[in-house]
Amino acid sequence: MDQGEIALSDREFGRVKARVYAEAGISLSDAKRTLVVSRLSKIVRALDLPSIDAYLDCLERTKSERDAQNFINALTTNLTRFFREDHHFEHLAGYVGRLVEQTRARDGKPRLRIWSAGCSTGQEPYTIALCLLAARPELRRWDFKILATDIDTNVIAKASLGIYPESELNGLSPVRARLFERPGDGTIRVPMAARALVSFKPLNLMAAWPMKGPFDAIFCRNVAIYFDKKTQGEVFGRLGKILAPEGFLYIGHSENLGSGGESFKLVGKTIYQSRPMQKTRDAA
Repeated sequence: MDQGEIALSDREFGRVKARVYAEAGISLSDAKRTLVVSRLSKIVRALDLPSIDAYLDCLERTKSERDAQNFINALTTNLTRFFREDHHFEHLAGYVGRLVEQTRARDGKPRLRIWSAGCSTGQEPYTIALCLLAARPELRRWDFKILATDIDTNVIAKASLGIYPESELNGLSPVRARLFERPGDGTIRVPMAARALVSFKPLNLMAAWPMKGPFDAIFCRNVAIYFDKKTQGEVFGRLGKILAPEGFLYIGHSENLGSGGESFKLVGKTIYQSRPMQKTRDAA
């Protein structure tokens, strides 16, 4: 065991799994045991507690929302990058392009709503903004907003800055790399025009959703892999209800909709379209 890490008994691991499942719907497998030890040991040491059992007792006794959030933040995994699974963004640009053409002859200010659910450190929603503004500059005149949510409050705070290490450009084409500002200090910045479109909010997908939609597109990628099949079905079912008629849902390459797929049809690689049913496109 590495110096600074604390022993984790089977009973303690069971308590951790039960709490994170109840709070966030995250299903921890035995393969995550090392991760749990590594991340919780830091908190336990910082609090000068003797064990993970004592830490869990403290959480239950104090019922502090901040401490409960720190527990969830410690056990969530955030792996993302700009233009990840870029076929999704190509499809989205084509879809939004069709919406633009359909609205040309209409009066009023056209509306577009997109949700990045499980946005991590922000690369996904910013990619959406950069991609669509580059493809359709007229969207600057639309009522266009991107909601970006994540259960981890630490990554939300980082994402809202729109500043990343220059290494984030590795693997991007020169055309895509030019979409970012380079202040010359080893970082890149998301331009204000794109940042202004994105609202970052903390949200637990297991809790009530304050927004009503409808959303024209939802990205919920590599989020459901942390849920069990029952929770996956419930989440995707709820997403189906908040999508606009014939709107699109983009999921991760190793995910499937399971029991939540009744309101969708598969139209591309990990791309699903909402079945119209009785929905309307009225604004929330």
